[in-house]
Amino acid sequence: MTTTEPNPTSQDSSADPLKEWHKSVCILCSANCGVEVRLDDREITRVRGNKTHVASKGYTCEKALRINHYQNSTGRLTSPLRRNADGGYDEIDWDTAISEIAAKFTELIDEHGGERIFYYGGGGQGNHLLGAYGAATRRGLGIRHRSNALAQEKTGEAWVDGRLFGTHTHGDFHHAEVSVFVGKNVWHSHGFDEARRVLKDIAGDPKRSMVVIDPRRTETADLADFHLQVKPGTDAFCIAALLGVMVEENLIDNSWLAENAVEADAVLDELRKVDVADYSSRCGVDEDLIRATARRIGQAESVSVLEDLGIEMAPNSTLVSYLQKLIWILVGSFGRPGAMTTHTSMVPLFNYSAAGNEPESPVTGGAVISGLVPCNEIPDAVLTDHPDRYRAMFIESANPVHSLAGSQRWRDAMAALDFSVVIDVFMTETAREATYVLPAASQYEKVETTFFALSFPDNAMTIRAPMMPPLEGTLPEPEIHARLAKAMGLLDEDVLQQLRESAEQGRREFAAAFMDAAMADPKLAGMGAIALYETLGKTLPAGMEGAAVLWFSAQQAAMKFPAAIRAAGFDAPDDELGDALFDALLESRDGVVFSHHDYEQAWDMLGTDERKFMVNIPEMLADLASLASKPTDYTSDEFPFVLAAGERRAFTANTIIRDPAWRKRDQEGALRVSPSDAADLGVEDGSRIRVTTPGGTAVAVVEVNDTLLPGHITLPNGMGLDYSPAGGEPEVTGVSPNELTTTDWKDEYAGTPWHKHVPARLEVVPA
Repeated sequence: MTTTEPNPTSQDSSADPLKEWHKSVCILCSANCGVEVRLDDREITRVRGNKTHVASKGYTCEKALRINHYQNSTGRLTSPLRRNADGGYDEIDWDTAISEIAAKFTELIDEHGGERIFYYGGGGQGNHLLGAYGAATRRGLGIRHRSNALAQEKTGEAWVDGRLFGTHTHGDFHHAEVSVFVGKNVWHSHGFDEARRVLKDIAGDPKRSMVVIDPRRTETADLADFHLQVKPGTDAFCIAALLGVMVEENLIDNSWLAENAVEADAVLDELRKVDVADYSSRCGVDEDLIRATARRIGQAESVSVLEDLGIEMAPNSTLVSYLQKLIWILVGSFGRPGAMTTHTSMVPLFNYSAAGNEPESPVTGGAVISGLVPCNEIPDAVLTDHPDRYRAMFIESANPVHSLAGSQRWRDAMAALDFSVVIDVFMTETAREATYVLPAASQYEKVETTFFALSFPDNAMTIRAPMMPPLEGTLPEPEIHARLAKAMGLLDEDVLQQLRESAEQGRREFAAAFMDAAMADPKLAGMGAIALYETLGKTLPAGMEGAAVLWFSAQQAAMKFPAAIRAAGFDAPDDELGDALFDALLESRDGVVFSHHDYEQAWDMLGTDERKFMVNIPEMLADLASLASKPTDYTSDEFPFVLAAGERRAFTANTIIRDPAWRKRDQEGALRVSPSDAADLGVEDGSRIRVTTPGGTAVAVVEVNDTLLPGHITLPNGMGLDYSPAGGEPEVTGVSPNELTTTDWKDEYAGTPWHKHVPARLEVVPA
């Protein structure tokens, strides 16, 4: 357990906090590396890795060094806005905004019910507490349907995880003998702590190997021992061939499977049918390379595998998620150093126990995995005459008009709503379509955390304190939700006052009072996050009130993982263990290791019957059996190229950074083409080219790039945002990828979009 003073490098306690070093975390990817930030007033003038952070240990990539472009770019919202009759916006005060929004929600609920309101948001990279407060508001309003970015990326894999394991698994890449990355460029997208350090360690160790399955020769592939450079969209054929070799050459652990996997014979029987030579040809990878890769995996003491958007947003994505997990299952690489493991969590991202029993969306019929409506189907559930269509939207910390498939379809959907509310830091593309826009404090002006704690045997979490007060006119999301709940009379003020008084007496008294109140009033229990903010939150240090909801998370973790929390260094009686954990999280700016396990204890957290792997998923085996009849090419004479819409590069990030000046290179976000395609088209670096897809058309600058296969083209993520450095009329830099995508191009199971596999054509734009 590690705790430090909030401002460890400042020696003068009377110093101006806006001219000090502060410990915080980067917010640009799920790794959330610890950083130290130098402030000059509200300006972030220097950023460096925090060497005492329990997870990142001083590591950070180049992106974190430029977070001032997020914190202090122009365009910050500083007043609530209401759309006027001319389509523009008028500034209104907070009281007016909250009262009018409350009235509109009440009117719609009275006429149609809360289930006609759709909620989208609740996250971003490290902006997670609002998810808990948004959940409370959803329950208070009777909102039943929701979604977020996970539903355009991870729901297929979550469905597979739930069926196989009843929980989430993650790899120990720091120690793995063989690390396999599928559609994952770890160099830029990370996925575990100290990512680039780990990649270099693997590449420099002759006893370890790295396997990359990716159609592009990425920075990670350059370090790999085995790069299986598949034709775009053929990952399923490649991994099926790999598994076929492992079974054919008996590179599997049969005794381990017999003991730990249920109905493994059915899986092995299907894999024996794979025509390795044919599938190797279909995916464009030499059969000898696939066989050599399979043998290296089969000989290893430990194997860890990680997938990402490259396959999660491409053909056969859910099947690929299943097949890639079979790689390490067949060799029994679980529950030991370097292998796959389960892990603890403070706040789980998915309900894995529900896998296989998902309801369907009442309007579109798509599978609602872990409560998340498929993102590609949300506009369809608005633009219809179905009686259950969505009539209002509540959107926060998200920009679906820009970041989800079919931007124009989304604009049409928002225009068709009765009304919509957006909570955000900036006037985003989505905010421009809303009825009301409410300005939120930035991630460095409020208490926040991340729910991406996936590590084992030690798991860590960081609560980051605000480095500065909210910008004038803005509010943290917990306060916004609390004001709305009060305006709608969703909580009993007398009960809240009683809870405040018990909180002043002490945590033990508060816990008893809160439990009694929740049992007496189910509505209070459902809105627990806001109730905690309004009561326990008032006893926390100034600026930390929003962390109150994590008190409940700490109590739950203490009940679920008491031995692991004690093994992490927490020595407290049962009824005080949760408080001890919560206090440590509040106090530490370096993060807290909140659980520790021995490797064999990974088995204890499996959520399946008898703690075994349920490898026979009938839908997946049927899909594997039909793979031979599936296409490997979705192009046509009209659209002969495959566009990967949203490639991660050195200077691209999620869309919370709107200022294009943060990019040192690739300012416009070039369309990358292979040298042979460039020669055929007669273009060179800097040429202009028009890219057209079934979803739209755009003009981009060309970059000739030899990491691509012929016929494969890429555009970066995070581009096409409007921004004005002087605060005037905004300009758009680069191509917004989702102006080119469509909502009907999606996975058959999870409804996740095929952003990485969009048919396209190219036309040279005359100079």
